[in-house]
Amino acid sequence: MTEPLLQARGLVRRYRGTTALDDVSLQLRAGERLAVVGESGSGKSTLARLLLALDTPDAGTVALDGRPVRPGSPRSLRWFRRRVQTVPQDPGRSFNPRMRVGEAVAEPLACLQVHGDHTARVAELLVAVGLEPDAAHRWPHEFSGGQRQRLAVARALAPRPDVLVADEPVSALDVVVRLQVVDLLARLSAAEGLALVVVSHDLGVVQRLCERVLVLDAGRVVEQGPVGQVFTAPRSEVTGRLLDAVPVLDPVTA
Repeated sequence: MTEPLLQARGLVRRYRGTTALDDVSLQLRAGERLAVVGESGSGKSTLARLLLALDTPDAGTVALDGRPVRPGSPRSLRWFRRRVQTVPQDPGRSFNPRMRVGEAVAEPLACLQVHGDHTARVAELLVAVGLEPDAAHRWPHEFSGGQRQRLAVARALAPRPDVLVADEPVSALDVVVRLQVVDLLARLSAAEGLALVVVSHDLGVVQRLCERVLVLDAGRVVEQGPVGQVFTAPRSEVTGRLLDAVPVLDPVTA
């Protein structure tokens, strides 16, 4: 079995005396698609922030290729963020309205001090997410919500990461566009060997996109395993409640 690409061990995070995460561990291998699910307040977004090194755990570590990330070290963070990127929940708020699309998609490269002309890379990325290269010259407000989420995926792919962490990446979209973005992420993951961590409360999305699932409740892991196994024979009450709330994702029957 291959070594994990991204690994979290014993993560604990407390806010003002409240424990948001309690001894959470996970492993993600190259090209694997892992879902993190749970009800509101279960700690999903806190875990995503820790996996992205946007927050510092009170205990535990996050490591990439066996190398712990150090949130206080600019050099460590720059190395980490070349390889671990994020897709936001709300594409409308994630773009600078004063920045043309081409500049916005290339922004991670500038932030990571990747120098040079990024025009060809931006055009390649726009085509990869199903948009025309001349979209680079337009403004974010000229695109629909689903198109902006495609742009957000293109921006995340700019530095050629190994891992995408997506926190509720389609929750702001209607059912038809949601399906399109989910299938886009699956296709890119398969084509690029890209590992995904998808944080969601929507098990319909998880069933379509992910291979393995980790269930959180009150900051603790209550269940994990292959998606088919966990969803067919859930062992925890929270998994059962989430399954009862699964929406219809197929637009033909929605």
